[in-house]
Amino acid sequence: MIPFRVQFRAGASIFEQVVYAAKKALISGQLFPGDAFPSVRALSKELKINPNTAHKIVASLINEGLLETRPGIGTVVASLPDSTRKQRTALLGQEMEELVVEAKRLGIELDEMLASFAKHWNRLSPDTAQMSPKSVTKGAE
Repeated sequence: MIPFRVQFRAGASIFEQVVYAAKKALISGQLFPGDAFPSVRALSKELKINPNTAHKIVASLINEGLLETRPGIGTVVASLPDSTRKQRTALLGQEMEELVVEAKRLGIELDEMLASFAKHWNRLSPDTAQMSPKSVTKGAE
């Protein structure tokens, strides 16, 4: 079983999508240092991807220092420094870019987007402080 979720999207490489999902799981604390990472064979079978692509994914994560191989154990999550807020926010960069492009394509203004964002944020976080579009704008400055 793969310890992270991948939602394949048309137009983006499978390699990039799986690497992104794995990094997201690592930085968000879904995977912990020492946790076993799926083998190339397991990744290939579970995600129904080419074994060469699965190998490239694992090799890339090892090269970035996110995974390490341990003799007799296999590939495991490397010890990582605590992820920063900036790293976690950077994970949303692609989604934010897509949202902005779509909003501009539809002719939606920034203030409308901020109001909508605040509305959805507040709807999904009723137990936390309420967000106003003005507070979003202040944080972006």
